[in-house]
Amino acid sequence: MSSLKVYNSYTRHKDVFEPITPGHVGIYVCGPTVSGESHLGHARPYVTFDVVYRYLMHLGYKVRYVRNITDAGHFEEEGREAEDKIATKAVIEKLEPMELVQKYTNLFHWAMHELNNLDPSIEPTATGHIIEQITMIQEIMQEGYAYEVNGSVYFDVKKFAANYNYGKLSGRILDDLLETTRDLEGQDEKRNRQDFALWKSAPPEHIMRWQSPWGEGFPGWHIECSAMATKYLGKQFDIHGGGMDLLFPHHESEIAQSTICNKHVPARYWVHNNMITVNGRKMGKSYNNQIRLTEMFSGNHPLLQKGYSPMTIRFFILQTHYRSTLDFGNDALQAAEKGLKRLWEAYDVLKKIHGGDEKPEDEALDAKVRKQLLEMDEFMNDDFHTAKVLANMFDLTPVINSIKDKHISVSAISSGTLDLLQSYFKNYLENILGLKDETSSGNDKLGGALELLIQIRKEAKGRKDYTTSDKIRNQLHELGILLKDDKDGSMSYTFA
Repeated sequence: MSSLKVYNSYTRHKDVFEPITPGHVGIYVCGPTVSGESHLGHARPYVTFDVVYRYLMHLGYKVRYVRNITDAGHFEEEGREAEDKIATKAVIEKLEPMELVQKYTNLFHWAMHELNNLDPSIEPTATGHIIEQITMIQEIMQEGYAYEVNGSVYFDVKKFAANYNYGKLSGRILDDLLETTRDLEGQDEKRNRQDFALWKSAPPEHIMRWQSPWGEGFPGWHIECSAMATKYLGKQFDIHGGGMDLLFPHHESEIAQSTICNKHVPARYWVHNNMITVNGRKMGKSYNNQIRLTEMFSGNHPLLQKGYSPMTIRFFILQTHYRSTLDFGNDALQAAEKGLKRLWEAYDVLKKIHGGDEKPEDEALDAKVRKQLLEMDEFMNDDFHTAKVLANMFDLTPVINSIKDKHISVSAISSGTLDLLQSYFKNYLENILGLKDETSSGNDKLGGALELLIQIRKEAKGRKDYTTSDKIRNQLHELGILLKDDKDGSMSYTFA
């Protein structure tokens, strides 16, 4: 099997993945700002990196996956610089800031579990690491790369760029930044227009504030992630993940801060998922096309024709390579819904197939099935190409259905290949891609009840009690469940 290759935004090509510590992997993924409900934009990165997490564990690595919660500050360089999203929303909702944070953190966790994302190993919060952030800011100041003005502390980007390769990750050129940086609050305090805040002095009306060597204030967005990543993953770790919208300024700023403090670019591999569009348009508040995950699930949004299940959304995300743009539209989502149903039905059939000889009756088919299964490993090792994995699974679905319908014999493929087919479908669908049967809990009970009724009907027919046999069949038919007597004497059912 080939080595895992990962597209590295920092080097701009696929690099062979070699962890710093053999057998161990450290991943940091930027988590949500919990000032509101999780939306569609949150689904893609966290599903993407959940699969990365799952696949690395599948390869046998011991993984420490750190995903933070931003529950303070997060004023953005491209927005109103002194605005604290949490505090502003707390005033609107008439809640204490940490009450609001808890509300939306709970909703975020709920949505992640609905999407079947595994919990991270560690989920640190910005407010729980104020001391670490202050310490890191002090270190940057001691090295001469930050300065204090009126209780705020700024990172000196121009000085950093003179000594380090600033802009390597994002491709931004410092001179261009001088031309494009907009006039923001606090610009007159800075030595250079492109400098960013490490700590911001809190105005009197600002609710969330902490004591610091520079007076009361709150941390900058970028320093939060640098401090938490360093604490839990060390001065340098393996993978830093997030959406492409975080390349600049967030990740570029993280690199600058951490390089000064830790003498290393913080991560060896920078992995970014591409953006989501809705009906061909960029998702954003200005387009009124931001869809919350609760709205996606319920269909309660003007852009949605109906609600889509969490697994339909997860499946739809995985049908496109994570570095490609993903467009959400009703037609595409409904196609994904049908595709997932078809694939899962084939998987359910596959679990019940038994038999096969040691030597296959159709050697060409046997070889084709094995080839397509083993290719799935190659696809995942080629930068986590889930779309190609699913394409091969769809190619194998007609084989499974043909065995079920007895168009081809189960002995057409060897018993070894059948075992491989069953194990690959289970491992990829459930363990690596993280899909699940959303009706399984109710389905298991329904299926058990139906199997019991089928058995009772079979026994009735055996006793030639056709009255009871026909009654079971007819009443199930009225409920939309069609019983079929197969030629071999067994019975099966389908839903009308």
